[in-house]
Amino acid sequence: MQLSTMKINEYIDLLGSNAPAPGGGSASALSGAQGAALAAMAANLTVGKAKYAEFEELNQKASKEGLEFQNKMLKLIDDDTESFNKVSAAFKLPKETDEEKKARSKAIADATLCATETPFETLEVSVKALALCKSLVGKSNPNVASDLGVSALNLLSCAKGAWLNVLINLSGIKDAQKAEHFKVEGQKLVDMAQKEADEIYAAIVAMM
Repeated sequence: MQLSTMKINEYIDLLGSNAPAPGGGSASALSGAQGAALAAMAANLTVGKAKYAEFEELNQKASKEGLEFQNKMLKLIDDDTESFNKVSAAFKLPKETDEEKKARSKAIADATLCATETPFETLEVSVKALALCKSLVGKSNPNVASDLGVSALNLLSCAKGAWLNVLINLSGIKDAQKAEHFKVEGQKLVDMAQKEADEIYAAIVAMM
């Protein structure tokens, strides 16, 4: 069964069990899905209301994009666990002969790269979703301003959690150029996420 289609209590029970996956990467993507969904909600509760007619086009666009980000994040919940399972499977490969050792080493390297790319994508999507969230501040139904703030907090948690999952895998990336790319570009993204979330949160609090 896919994690994203499980009942909430079943997923939480699995997350808290002694199973190594799902773990922080999938949990981060779930936070991202919640953040994107809340941004979409804020837009949907603004669309069609004459009082906010000047922001109608913006909110219609945000409603659509919020759903797209939500669905991407839901997919990443499963992708992250699948990536981890690939790494675990690679480490269990036989290593008796030189040929087996070589095949195992390559499998571990390939799986580790995949396990880094997935949270990196989660980080990228979270930053895009934060930009969407920010675009709605002051331009959406003020009755859901707090929900928009919670959207930003969830997306920031997603971004920083995904970043931790990138960092923990960097030492296993054999391609130095790719490892450097993840490290440099990932830091830029997480810094951007922090800045965006802080600005959104401050603006929301000022509206209260």
